[in-house]
Amino acid sequence: MVTDRLRRLAIVHGIVGLATCLCLIVFYLGADAFGSINDVGNAALGLLSAGLAWRFQQSAAKVRPVFVGIAALGAVITVVGSILILTDATGFFFAGLVSATGFALIGVWLVAASRRLTDDPWPQRLQRSGLVAGAVMLLGFVSVPGIILGLDDMSTAPGWTYVGGLSWAGTYLLFPAWSLRLGRPISMPRED
Repeated sequence: MVTDRLRRLAIVHGIVGLATCLCLIVFYLGADAFGSINDVGNAALGLLSAGLAWRFQQSAAKVRPVFVGIAALGAVITVVGSILILTDATGFFFAGLVSATGFALIGVWLVAASRRLTDDPWPQRLQRSGLVAGAVMLLGFVSVPGIILGLDDMSTAPGWTYVGGLSWAGTYLLFPAWSLRLGRPISMPRED
């Protein structure tokens, strides 16, 4: 059963994800201050994702606790990525590799959770959209070798690192869209 708390958290998660994406776009359009806002948004989105995983486990569909733990670990890693860039400990490229890896772990949870949405009253589109979003987020695992190699210069990074960058479409667009859909009331068929 989807509780009101889960619905509200899902809606906040979706809004934060889309707003964080918008901040990145505005940053690339030349508003430098939005880069830091995006970095804070990444950390917030990671933490909200862990909360969503926990709340989902409590009220919606039972997922093995190990997957909730994987989402929590992913959230911690996304926060580390944000801290790395916000403190200038690394450049944005390395910090992005770290955060993408964290969100890939959250994607593992999302795939597992979406697979549990097979019974009524869950719409099939919620299950499918969660599976697609999670699968795209899993591309963030391609970033792991880049972290091990210490890559922090986008201009000299190998081409394969850009595959990991595709995971952000899942993190910033598909996962928030799934959350917003989860936050909507489930329409039940009317009895005549």
